[in-house]
Amino acid sequence: MSELLARHRAVIPNWVALNYNEPIEIVSGKGNRVVDADGKSYLDFFAGILTNMIGYDVPEVREAVERQLATGVVHTSTVYLLRGQIELAEKIARVSGIPDAKVFFTNSGTEANETALLLATYARKTDQVLAMRQSYHGRSFGAISVTSNRSWKNNSLSPLNVHFLHGADRHLTQFKGMSDADYIAACVDDLRHLLATAVSSDVAALIAEPIQGVGGFTMAPDGLFAAYKEVLDEQGILFISDEVQTGWGRTGSAFFGIQNHGVTPDMMTFAKGLGNGFAVGGIVARGDLLDGLPAVGLSTFGGNPISMAAANATLDYVLDHDLQANAARTGKIILDGLHEAARRLPIIKGVRGKGLMFAVELESPAQCARFMEETKKAGLLAGKGGLYGTAIRMAPPLTLTVEEASEGLSIIVHALETIAQEAAAAQETDNAEAATQ
Repeated sequence: MSELLARHRAVIPNWVALNYNEPIEIVSGKGNRVVDADGKSYLDFFAGILTNMIGYDVPEVREAVERQLATGVVHTSTVYLLRGQIELAEKIARVSGIPDAKVFFTNSGTEANETALLLATYARKTDQVLAMRQSYHGRSFGAISVTSNRSWKNNSLSPLNVHFLHGADRHLTQFKGMSDADYIAACVDDLRHLLATAVSSDVAALIAEPIQGVGGFTMAPDGLFAAYKEVLDEQGILFISDEVQTGWGRTGSAFFGIQNHGVTPDMMTFAKGLGNGFAVGGIVARGDLLDGLPAVGLSTFGGNPISMAAANATLDYVLDHDLQANAARTGKIILDGLHEAARRLPIIKGVRGKGLMFAVELESPAQCARFMEETKKAGLLAGKGGLYGTAIRMAPPLTLTVEEASEGLSIIVHALETIAQEAAAAQETDNAEAATQ
């Protein structure tokens, strides 16, 4: 055990997970690569859990932050006008597509989702909320209550009355083999039945990730949320799209994940990639909803001058360089390669994703752990997750080049081939032992 790892374990809670048998310390980064304390370089296909959205040491972001630091003002609070906050809110309101939108800034996606739930329950005067099975929306008390993944729930207590919907669980027996249209119809029927049987009064909102992050990048088929929204609109139920991982063009096919469904939600929450590593989160919503709260409110650090400088520069970079198109282009290279590998490697139980947000479903958590070690050895950083711990999930920076996409794909496929060979050899050994008994 390294000296730094021993110190970590002595003072950091044991539920703060570390990747790899021998965890690494990242000490520098440039572009889409990082270097660890031993001097080993890695192509980063996880981007600090989808947070370093345009890579490392980006001059435009660094210079924007340095300009703000040079003023001597790191914090003033929201009781004063914040030019950077106003400018960023204007940009987000414009690209959101939400009519008469306003924006409130927080420090994280968890805080953003808490704000959205507060807005919805106040506006609708009810604590009943709909969420998706396999979802994850943060680690706070309220966010955990709308999280539907047992590995990430610390208790059954909840400030909300939550009902969970189908929509990203096509692996279940009752849905296997269904077409998208039939699956959507079955899910909508279930929603209508739930509203007729399980709820006792008005429902505040549905909160949903267009692509489930912790869920292993499982997703509803395009069009499901549009069909859900038709039902919600009949009863005035609000729709919250959690864009913490799917926002800013990452899916390639839309700037926000929910737009793949042809839906304009009442609220969208965001965080992670917008600050390219600086802490920023927030909510963009209809102005009447954000204006509707009766009590005074603020976020001490939300929208502070430093994070706003970084976020403004990051969003400008994404838009100026059309990184949504780049996500579509480079993501296709990787997803096409993964689908080809799946056809010949039986350990791959599924490939899914959009743009630069993709996952490989393997047979077991042990194979996922093996994949992590193989790709680390080859110089690539990845992530893992999924409801059953059997998904490898990857989301490189949106600045990934075609050459880097091909390089990363080669490392991934080689690791999968190695694991497949090991699985085949183990099966042969088991068969031979069984034959001698």
